[in-house]
Amino acid sequence: MTAARHVAVVGAGPAGLAAAHAALAAGARVTLIDSAEQPGGQYHRTLPEAYAAERPGELQHGWSAFERRRRQVLAHPRCTWLPETSVWALERPDQDGEGTERPGRLQERPDQARKRSVGAPPRLHLLCGGPVDGSGRTRRTLDADALVLATGAHDRVLPFPGWQLPGVYSAGAAQALAKGERVVVGDRVVVAGSGPFLLPVAASLLEAGSRVREVLEAGTPGTVARGWSGRPWELASQLGKAAELKDCAAALARHRVPYRLGRAVVEARGAGRVEEIVTARLRPDWSVVPGTERTVTVDALCVGHGFSPQLELPVAAGCALRGEQPGRGGTGEFVAVDDEQRTSVPCVFAAGEITGIAGAPAACAEGAVAGWTAAGGAPSVQPLRVLRRSRDQGRAFARRLARAHPVGAGWPGWLRLDTVVCRCEETDYRALCEAFTSAAESAPRVAKLGTRAGLGPCQARICGPTVTELRDRFAGRAADGPAERPADGLPAATPHRRPIAQPIRLGELASPAAALIDDEQHLPEGEQLGDASDQIPSDSKQRPSASDQTRTEDEQTRSRGEPTHIEGEQSHPDSEQESDS
Repeated sequence: MTAARHVAVVGAGPAGLAAAHAALAAGARVTLIDSAEQPGGQYHRTLPEAYAAERPGELQHGWSAFERRRRQVLAHPRCTWLPETSVWALERPDQDGEGTERPGRLQERPDQARKRSVGAPPRLHLLCGGPVDGSGRTRRTLDADALVLATGAHDRVLPFPGWQLPGVYSAGAAQALAKGERVVVGDRVVVAGSGPFLLPVAASLLEAGSRVREVLEAGTPGTVARGWSGRPWELASQLGKAAELKDCAAALARHRVPYRLGRAVVEARGAGRVEEIVTARLRPDWSVVPGTERTVTVDALCVGHGFSPQLELPVAAGCALRGEQPGRGGTGEFVAVDDEQRTSVPCVFAAGEITGIAGAPAACAEGAVAGWTAAGGAPSVQPLRVLRRSRDQGRAFARRLARAHPVGAGWPGWLRLDTVVCRCEETDYRALCEAFTSAAESAPRVAKLGTRAGLGPCQARICGPTVTELRDRFAGRAADGPAERPADGLPAATPHRRPIAQPIRLGELASPAAALIDDEQHLPEGEQLGDASDQIPSDSKQRPSASDQTRTEDEQTRSRGEPTHIEGEQSHPDSEQESDS
């Protein structure tokens, strides 16, 4: 008997959990991987089990649906859940299809090498058994028949004088502390930046006990109104988001928190930590209107100017990207996928915020489509058509969101020469200006080595898009201008290229990597997939294509109950526009 198709899912946020759920429904074996202790990502960040919370769904939206799906996935006998596990590298198959050694290849024990066809997805190199900064982690490798990447996104924060001071948080970090720890970042807080995500962040802080002094949206009233008012009939499918934003606005109103359009934080001040901020009115291009500066006393500042997708693993896998960096007139780069969420790499699928910032309902729909297709499910079942429609509506919402809340071209006017741009390496704006105005030093790799911007612990995750945008502005490249020609023998420079995707200790790197085998996978027992309104007719179910591995004796005796449906999250009043990282 041949084994069921094996699907590896990286990321257990809304998209990843939906992908695992759908792949199990299609009959696949699933390995679900996440660096956190519990599934949910940023959207459903939960309290640690040690808290023994009586109401874990407090500050959450869509909690009952998430909790039902989480139980069904983690309790399924064909699902292996790997919490606190980091994917630190991806290894593409050899071009000749052999498992032999070659120069520069990651080392593995000879008895664990296996042949992988050119059409196989990359091998995953894992660090298991502890948090990213923990010790005692073990190296493992994992080979699967299909790979679903759902790594989410993180906050983008534009630099301004004083943003490196303690007490200045990204909006997502502040919300994560409120939702995942019930910790407030301060008593007098200002939330600033751009996009509807500011509203649920402020609401979470208020519910956790902070006093939010004001919420500042950098977009001007005209820009925001034009972005949201065009083609209003398309918003009919997003009534859930409207209801959620209405609830957030009601929370602000109850606490008498002002919401100001066309205003931004342009400076933070303080002795040792943030004590006051300077806000100013902005023009549509985000340049400061002189004479409109105002000082506000705070003990914490939460800032977010949209999201940056976490693309290091898709780039390492060789996936093609679409879009342009903001400095070249675009709204950012994302993974290019087809109608079935396939990337340009065989057997690699992508879902969620790495394909476009569209919110949790769209991420769930994308994840379900990706998981079902990766598992070899029948392509014509009715639930898939519903999910694709929800996915497409989410993508239309993402385009509307980008139009309503674009990053203005005038924000570099906030910077002074001594403004820190790379907080890890304390690289200031002066150093970047000097590098970018020199023909010999402006090339991306030369500028990185010369200024050290992007060489710190975050590996350019925070400053990378900003440095790229500033360099393109100095070079005068427009969206339709010529792209930079990469050096011979090197891939094109990008802030997302990180061959080592997560921190790894030298001792961990030196230790041999053991393959993750079924005997080591402690599978939970319990309920099976079920309880959904969208049923797959029995005559449309399709067993997945056989892999080239035989089922182990252990698997043959494992109880498998047959799942009966795939499920995706539709837009409803409990949905929210957030990152699923």
